[in-house]
Amino acid sequence: MIEDILTPYISVRFASEEKYRLGHIRVINPLPGQKVLGLHIPDMKKIAAGLAASGECLSIIRGFENVRIECRDFNEPSLCIEEKIIWGLMLDRLKVPLETRLEMFGRFVPAIDNWAVCDTVCCDAKWAVAKKNATGRTGLSGQERERLWKWLGRYYCSDREFEVRFAIIMSMCYFLEGEWLSCIFDAIESLDFDSIKSDYPDTAVKGQSPYYLRMGAAWLLATALAKYPEETRRFINGSKLPENVIRLYVRKARESFRTRNTPPL
Repeated sequence: MIEDILTPYISVRFASEEKYRLGHIRVINPLPGQKVLGLHIPDMKKIAAGLAASGECLSIIRGFENVRIECRDFNEPSLCIEEKIIWGLMLDRLKVPLETRLEMFGRFVPAIDNWAVCDTVCCDAKWAVAKKNATGRTGLSGQERERLWKWLGRYYCSDREFEVRFAIIMSMCYFLEGEWLSCIFDAIESLDFDSIKSDYPDTAVKGQSPYYLRMGAAWLLATALAKYPEETRRFINGSKLPENVIRLYVRKARESFRTRNTPPL
């Protein structure tokens, strides 16, 4: 939809070096048939900031929403990876009330079908920072945080892989602190991993489906281990999480410099 805006930012190496291009696509692992243009994240943030501040911002967002709905009806891949990332980054940058932002995100989240889209947008959602932790930003009040957590609950209850991952990564980035820890652990414990659907064919991922959901949960738990080791170990050892999620968690913990010397269990 906005490929003409994005094309000048395509990485030279992506365009000219097949080995680099294939490696980039392999890491992104798009759904079959989904296009990857090859932009770097700093450039996408720059583009999103410019579009969010422009007079065409809302019409571009509506265009993204319409493309997603039309392509969903025909069961086709919709926007390219970079367009989806920029859509989410634009929502992160809008200066709007929380309810308006959540309403707009409610139309974006169903379009997430890739870990890179999910994680880039979640990790850049600085609007979700608590007021007490905000530096040079307004931040969310306690009541607004309660509202955001309740809203994320709908995605913890979803049966779609990346909707649940969205809730997990948002929780990891903005709620992983003492007063919310038990809420997060309860939400992870409540997940029925085997009933959650993945858009990926079984041959497209190495781990057990839904792989990106399991890995998202493992990442959150490994991050929790770094901040709250005793509480996290207590939760893991008393939980009924699937063994493959626990194995991924242990692997993530051992790979991280923050927890490589911290017992995960």
